[in-house]
Amino acid sequence: MSKIAFIGGGNMASSIIGGMLANGFQPEQICVGNRGAEKCQRLQQTYGIATTSDNHAAVAGADIVVMAVKPQVMGAVITDLTRSIGPDAVVVSVAAGIQLSNLEEWLGEDRAVVRVMPNTPSMVRCGAAGLFANKLVSDAQKASIEAIFNAVGISCWVDDEAQIDAVTAVSGSGPAYFFLMMETMQKVGQELGLSEQVARELTIQTALGAAKMASTSEHNTTDLRLQVSSPGGTTRAAISTFQSLDVEDTFRQAMESARNRAREMAEEFAK
Repeated sequence: MSKIAFIGGGNMASSIIGGMLANGFQPEQICVGNRGAEKCQRLQQTYGIATTSDNHAAVAGADIVVMAVKPQVMGAVITDLTRSIGPDAVVVSVAAGIQLSNLEEWLGEDRAVVRVMPNTPSMVRCGAAGLFANKLVSDAQKASIEAIFNAVGISCWVDDEAQIDAVTAVSGSGPAYFFLMMETMQKVGQELGLSEQVARELTIQTALGAAKMASTSEHNTTDLRLQVSSPGGTTRAAISTFQSLDVEDTFRQAMESARNRAREMAEEFAK
């Protein structure tokens, strides 16, 4: 069994670990390094895994090292750990804006490295992660990393590192787009006369149902939309209004802004 070390025991790491244990991974495979003793104790009690405030001890003998610390401290933490990470280990970063070139510079040459862009629904095991590996990552290592992130949703490999910025715009930031839409639908539902509770319940269930249909149907989302947009009907009236306001272009501009900000962050952290 592979040994997996997590450096950083925050919400994302905790969510991934919970998913792993629910999908066949064993507690003895996992160790978390985190400076806060209270968080270490909580993770140990919740999951029955090994924890330590000594990051060097956490990565000793690890086959996979998942770096789950904030981007602002990633360089210092990795540089400190380089001598303790085994030469055959693969290092996985889940930090936004940290490029492969930065990770390789901090780790030194001849290191297998993977960038991952997860998202917050990983906390409820409905996450979507984009992954990119350097040329030193083996097929076996890729399979192991897939298993980790598939435990909290789905994972997709991209062919070019620049596509990680597109992943950020689609799924990394994407949950907030849906939250904004749901927030707006609830508010307008109340303006139309529904109670706060009814507007909330109907909106959330509608979003859940639409996502479920999209994920299980043999039809694409365009076909699904057309199926409920009868000529002269209420849905067609609403969709026509959205289209007249050019909602597609609004989304395009918003998602391009997210992608551009991801690029800016990469430049800032590279300095």
